[in-house]
Amino acid sequence: MTTDNLPIALDFEEGIDRKTLRRLRDRFLVVNGQRWQRAHSALTYRQQAVLEVLPLVFHLNHPSLPGYLDRDCPYGLSHYQPSAPTLGAARRLARTFSLKDEGRRQPDLDALFLMGSPGTLGHSVTSDLDLWLCHRADLSDRGVRCLERKAERLAVWAASLGVELHVFVFSAADWQAGRQRAEVEGENCGSAQHYLLLDEFYRTGIHLGGQYPLWWLIPASKEWQYDECARQLIDCRFIKGDEYIDFGPVPAIPQAEFLGAGVWQLYKGIDAPWKSILKLLLIECYARDTGQPLLSSVFKASIYDGETHADRLDPYVLLYDRLERWLLSQEASGRLELVRRSLYLKAGLPLSRTEPGSGSWRVLLLRQLVDAWGWQPAQLKDLDNRQRWRAEDVMTLRRSIVSELTHSYRLLSRLAREHGSRAAISANDMNLLGRKLYAAFQRKAGKIEQVNPGLAPSLLEENLAFYHHSEQGGAAAQNGWLLYRDLEDPSDAFWKPVIRRGGNLTELMVWCYCNGLLSRSTRLNVRAGPTTASVAELREMLDALGALVRFPVEPASREALSRGVRPLRNLLFVNVGVDPQAQLTGRGLHKLSARHDSLGFSGGRDNLVSTIDQVTFNSWHEVSLQHYAAGDTLIQCLKNILASVAATPSSLPEVMVHSHNTGHGAAIARRVQELFADVMRHFFAGGVGPHPLRYVIEMDRRYFLLQFSGAEPGFVALENVAALMDQLARPQERYLPVVLDRGALLDNLPLRTVCHASEPGSVQVFYRVTGPLATLWVVDELGAVFSWEQAFSSRRYLLVPLLRFLENLVERRQLRQLDDFVGSAGIRCYELARHDGEWQAERRFDEDASAALPGLEVQAVGVQEGDSHLRFDIFCGDQEFTVQEYGDQLISAVAHYLRSIRQPGENYPVYLTDVHLPHDLDPQVYQQDIQTTQYLYYRAALEESLNRQLSG
Repeated sequence: MTTDNLPIALDFEEGIDRKTLRRLRDRFLVVNGQRWQRAHSALTYRQQAVLEVLPLVFHLNHPSLPGYLDRDCPYGLSHYQPSAPTLGAARRLARTFSLKDEGRRQPDLDALFLMGSPGTLGHSVTSDLDLWLCHRADLSDRGVRCLERKAERLAVWAASLGVELHVFVFSAADWQAGRQRAEVEGENCGSAQHYLLLDEFYRTGIHLGGQYPLWWLIPASKEWQYDECARQLIDCRFIKGDEYIDFGPVPAIPQAEFLGAGVWQLYKGIDAPWKSILKLLLIECYARDTGQPLLSSVFKASIYDGETHADRLDPYVLLYDRLERWLLSQEASGRLELVRRSLYLKAGLPLSRTEPGSGSWRVLLLRQLVDAWGWQPAQLKDLDNRQRWRAEDVMTLRRSIVSELTHSYRLLSRLAREHGSRAAISANDMNLLGRKLYAAFQRKAGKIEQVNPGLAPSLLEENLAFYHHSEQGGAAAQNGWLLYRDLEDPSDAFWKPVIRRGGNLTELMVWCYCNGLLSRSTRLNVRAGPTTASVAELREMLDALGALVRFPVEPASREALSRGVRPLRNLLFVNVGVDPQAQLTGRGLHKLSARHDSLGFSGGRDNLVSTIDQVTFNSWHEVSLQHYAAGDTLIQCLKNILASVAATPSSLPEVMVHSHNTGHGAAIARRVQELFADVMRHFFAGGVGPHPLRYVIEMDRRYFLLQFSGAEPGFVALENVAALMDQLARPQERYLPVVLDRGALLDNLPLRTVCHASEPGSVQVFYRVTGPLATLWVVDELGAVFSWEQAFSSRRYLLVPLLRFLENLVERRQLRQLDDFVGSAGIRCYELARHDGEWQAERRFDEDASAALPGLEVQAVGVQEGDSHLRFDIFCGDQEFTVQEYGDQLISAVAHYLRSIRQPGENYPVYLTDVHLPHDLDPQVYQQDIQTTQYLYYRAALEESLNRQLSG
């Protein structure tokens, strides 16, 4: 053992030798130099220039050097003298560069460090460079911002050479005070960790220039007296204070910090698991095995003891040794195997393709570890051929990774309960990281699981076969689908392994697309069973999925995760593997009518939408699938999409529809897309809603009425027009206009015109005369629609009784509301007329509406008797007919009286001029204001009973 390798012991009580301190510093610099050379050798020739000139570009503010911003940008690296190779590299970048003497000026920058995996076993071609640029504590905010902008320019330059560079700008004073600016984004760890990051920095950091870490000179055994020892070194002038930078000690990791740091590693582990698994296990080891020193202390103690060989001090080797001892003590051999696999894959060195005894230092070091683990060549070959891994291999490995990450999450959850109030992570960061974990790993109904979070370069298959389950012998009753690879001969299905089983074809297609098994280059084979699925249909589905979401599915941004989840795009696959016209073609019905509406096709008004597969891509970048195959599939799908939109109506999701192009596929897709667009436009016009309205859809000879109750959409199915009119006449709590879909009631255009002309706050009367009959519609103050037909003799006899009746209702309502009367549009009358093929509602001003008609004033007054049905007392002029007196014979008595006062041969209908309804019309509810259509309903019922008796 040479003198340089003898243990160094510093005795702060007896006195410290300056020469020994310099020898100790130089010993750290020896290790530092080895690491720099290793980091440098891992880069390509062009990339090496980045590492070579980094200290110089910050030491000088030279316009010829990369990253130059302006002449006022802070510069000057404390005690830095560029080496000849550095100056040579600068001249290769800029031939006009020359070093000028700046004279004596206070440097703005204290130190520059490279930290993380460079120069270690864990460094790979995909590793980035993380720089700590430390400025003096009194630098102005403007100067700091200028340095940050320069760092951004430098990162762009490095990227042009293939190097991903991240520069973190702060001062040592900011670090010790916890004031470094960071949030959970990119490479920053947010508020998640402080001491853990410092522990990593001390054992991985490479000094590039400027002041040396003061931590080097404080023995590991004195970490608990760090501040006292540091003051003694400086105050007693054993060292020059301006030659060392002080980030503070790492005596132990506070328990509360494990939570934030662990969640941060889980955040990164979603997309790059190997490194995160190692760090998560280290965090757990630190949290549970508190009696052992931190790795930074092990690293420092080893150098004090004389160890300077970079292999034995490699941070990843130290990390593995610590985890191996701990996991063996826990008898956790399965977790230890995952650690070994993670370290091997993080290193990224294919040992099975490297000759023994040859290769770089990383190859030799990794082979020593693998030999010690007892791995067989077949295991190495499997890990080295990740590009050939199949979906089954990845799914097996993913389960073990998710199991480990779930284990870590449960540990962190327990820490959160114990130390939540003191956890070193902000509530906002915790929420963001939790949301990303939820989006990546949470299983829920319909969610498409992404099985390859960076485990294999690609899962793309050359050949895929989709087999209907009935193609397997004896399984005719089963409707599921099976996914195979390389299945040219159907008989091979009996012995070939199944990649995946799915309840329907779309589920398998979406899973294949989102996990990268399927592309346009993949050869497809379909055994459709009783379905009509074909290769052509699958190709079309693949193109539609490509328009929905690009593969690979990128993780959601921080901004998206900071807001609630909402749907971004919906893709509706209509009739996958289904011919909706099969039955129609068999019956020849497709030729019986000119109706081409896909929701009411041909003479039978058949709905051509049989099944729907709804694929949703949301703002947290989750992909989900919902299958509708039973009942009113289209209405169910529409209702669910409306429910998802109601939470965030300001951002309506895009709805795309695809139906296979055979037959009427394109027309079906277009009609469904129009329907969804129309419905969302009406309910959420102006980016707000849901608006109060009732939307009517005609489909399959039936009608569906959609409306919201609060934020919840619902629908009522109605078998015919009569049921629809009964529903439209029902009382409402507020004004609800009736909106008809573009394909609804096309054979009842007058009703469409009535609904379109509806206005709030008034009672509107519409009528249409057709020979001896008149059809009347009344749209009341809350949008309810009441309709009936009656004989027509003249406009006067048609309208005057009705308008008189309505005026009485409006007058009474205004009198009751006199204290807060705000005015009313009153009663408006319209006649429906057809001009140039278009129906219009033309306003009619009936001057003689108030004129008296011959005959009696007939009034009815409702009587509610407990829970029994409503009965009426009827008044014919001065003659009174009460329920109490006549009971069930009341209508007969009134009819007998009316016949007795008419002239012989007179047989005209009777019209009620007024109806009074009790406010407890519903025994369970007191109605302050009863709607006009309710009065019209009872008026019509009484008139029908009376006229039936009169004509009998």
